[in-house]
Amino acid sequence: MGGHSPLDRTFAFARRPAAAPLFALFVLPALACASDAAREADANAETVALAGAASAATEGVGSGVDRFTIRPPSYGPPGETPGIPSEAELEASGAVIGEILIDNQNIFNLDDPKDDVKLFRLANHLHSRTRKGIVRKQLLFRSGERYSRRLIGESERILRADSYFYDAWIRPVRYHDGKVDLRVTTRDVWTLNPGFNFGRSGGTNSTGVQLEELNVLGTGVGVKVGHKTDIDRTESQLEVSAMHAFGGWTVVDLNYANLSDGRLREFTLNRPFYALDTRWAGGFSGRDDLQTDKLYDRGQIIDQFQDRHESAQVYGGWSNGLQNGWVRRWRTGVTYDERRFQPLSTSTGVSTIPQDRRFLYPWVQFDLVQDQYLKLFNHDQIARTEDFYLGTTTSVRVGWADSALGSSRSALMFRGTAGRGFAGGGTSTLLLASDFFGRLERGVLTNTILDGSVRYYLEQGRNWLFFTALQASKGWRLDLDNQILLGGDNGLRGYPLRYQDGTARALWTVEQRFFTDWYPFRLFRVGAAVFFDSGRTWGSAPLAAPSLGLLKDAGFGLRFGNSRSGLGNVVHVDLAFPFNGDNSIKRVQFLVQTEEHF
Repeated sequence: MGGHSPLDRTFAFARRPAAAPLFALFVLPALACASDAAREADANAETVALAGAASAATEGVGSGVDRFTIRPPSYGPPGETPGIPSEAELEASGAVIGEILIDNQNIFNLDDPKDDVKLFRLANHLHSRTRKGIVRKQLLFRSGERYSRRLIGESERILRADSYFYDAWIRPVRYHDGKVDLRVTTRDVWTLNPGFNFGRSGGTNSTGVQLEELNVLGTGVGVKVGHKTDIDRTESQLEVSAMHAFGGWTVVDLNYANLSDGRLREFTLNRPFYALDTRWAGGFSGRDDLQTDKLYDRGQIIDQFQDRHESAQVYGGWSNGLQNGWVRRWRTGVTYDERRFQPLSTSTGVSTIPQDRRFLYPWVQFDLVQDQYLKLFNHDQIARTEDFYLGTTTSVRVGWADSALGSSRSALMFRGTAGRGFAGGGTSTLLLASDFFGRLERGVLTNTILDGSVRYYLEQGRNWLFFTALQASKGWRLDLDNQILLGGDNGLRGYPLRYQDGTARALWTVEQRFFTDWYPFRLFRVGAAVFFDSGRTWGSAPLAAPSLGLLKDAGFGLRFGNSRSGLGNVVHVDLAFPFNGDNSIKRVQFLVQTEEHF
């Protein structure tokens, strides 16, 4: 497996001083600023025009139609404007979209005496609001097109998915002569993160210092410079990303990191299927990664070796768009994936080294997506609108790696996913998901994992929610560097991280969640949880000790939702108490983690 790989030349720039990342650091925000300049001028003129119209007490809308008041923009979600037909009536009448007002709100509402304090005024002054052009790019409708409830709802979901927005609302504000004017309201969050980070789970700490801006000058460009230390390694990182590069939907991401045990160079250029009715997609990604892989059992390192991972992928996709509530998409591409393993030069003990592998293969993929979403509140977030996907979705990818074309061995490469959601009685939600991936070598499943999960939510009142989840995984002939682990870092909160190793695992979690109305300093939304976890592993994994059977823990903790910040969704502070395990386990585990969910 020696010699030069196809990626050696591609990533040659990454082995030189950080010229490429620094170039991107300045160029990507500049490109975004330049592409938005003309749109920003038009948007400002449009705002003035609609604000002038809003200053009038009433507006006539034609013979036989009631007069109504146009409300000027205010902070927060816009209210209903009297005299405007319902969404269903607008759609049925064939109404056309007229003016589109972009109301890009700042972090704090200075018209509210509780927000009108020196610190919040300073934050608003220092923060660059997201540019109107960035908001406008993400809308799936334009002036002159037919009014569509579906496109308005999907545009809201797209905007809410951006980390630099707290929420987004699109409402009609005027109806006249068969035209409906819309107001698009977004509320920014604080996106600059200078400081010190701390986390703790599974009895280990992670620390870091970083300077991160998720929305440079309001352009949607993210820049991160940081240094962190965790149980695996020390990392110095520079990452630059733009979700709307070149004035469209192109995603550009450049990640450059020096590690205490190696390096990471990663680049992505992608134009995704960004909406249900998107007709084409395509992109390229590449990765050059050198690090030390560690195998764990009982929370301790049982083996380690050097892992050189190189990969690249190019793909294209096409679709006929949304038809009768369903989307069918096809993609095809070529993937190169190679891993080479060596003993550590500093290791003095005996190490079991995984077998090198290289796969170069074309593939084809089919996706089926149903258009079905539900807006919820106080489920996985605190006091934020949440978009739950309830439709049926499936995806199947197959490819063939042939030894005659450069692969280390012939194999059928495959991946399949499926999901479905159910809403019952307006108070309960059930989400099912599964993932099956690996390869087939000479008719035998190899390095294959089947994952499945069931998540259930039951609303018990305005502030109370019951949640339970069951997750399970099963592996077949896993590569040595691929472990199925269970511990404090993936759901078994009362135990050390990476505590049990096996060829299969299951974890059951029960939580009683409480969402308070407490709003400390008008910065954090506060919740609480009481939980119980139970899980175990099965099988005889290489180098692992026998399973300890069913492990259980219980605990309680606080949740802090970042209502004014886009830097981490929910901070967990927990105390967990293990019920069993070996004698090395502490009787109390203290955890501090930033998670995407409650």
